[in-house]
Amino acid sequence: MSFITYMLIGAALMVIAVMCKQRYVSFWAQKSTDYADGPIFDIRERFNGPIVCEGVIYGPTGKVSSRFVADFEASWNGNIGTMVERFHYDSGNVQDRVWTLTLGNDGNIKAEAPDVVGAGTGRQEGSAVLLNYRIKLSEEAGGHALDVTDWMYLMSNGSIMNRSQFRKFGIKVAELVATMRPKDKAYAGE
Repeated sequence: MSFITYMLIGAALMVIAVMCKQRYVSFWAQKSTDYADGPIFDIRERFNGPIVCEGVIYGPTGKVSSRFVADFEASWNGNIGTMVERFHYDSGNVQDRVWTLTLGNDGNIKAEAPDVVGAGTGRQEGSAVLLNYRIKLSEEAGGHALDVTDWMYLMSNGSIMNRSQFRKFGIKVAELVATMRPKDKAYAGE
């Protein structure tokens, strides 16, 4: 075999290894059924009333690119929920978003917001909630449409840990890590 053949075989094996890593041992490898056991994360209960959210956004190099504190107000009418969000970023910018969440009797979630392209889909199962959606950034943030995978995990004290990855053409361009808790509750629990 020639040197070029070995190089092509090596490159193909590297691509296969990267694809296997992403599929089986990474953030993308999680499934809702992985969290079927444990405390039950019912979004109608946990996303209800005033909520405070604190988080950081990591840029493509892994460094913190932004910090925020947000106030949410959520309410439900049966299986239809509305969550009004106001984010205060360390840059001084303020961002508002209103989500409409529809919870199916099977645990499936439909999520809509003005800056979400189409409707997001997800699932609540056991102690976790998964949402997938496509978000359109504001023009001042570049106006890009990004694919978002949003995992939320219910903690034993009732707080929610949120980890989201934002991708463009399949490449991770940002990651968000945040906590959410009822505004009237202390950090230590309920």
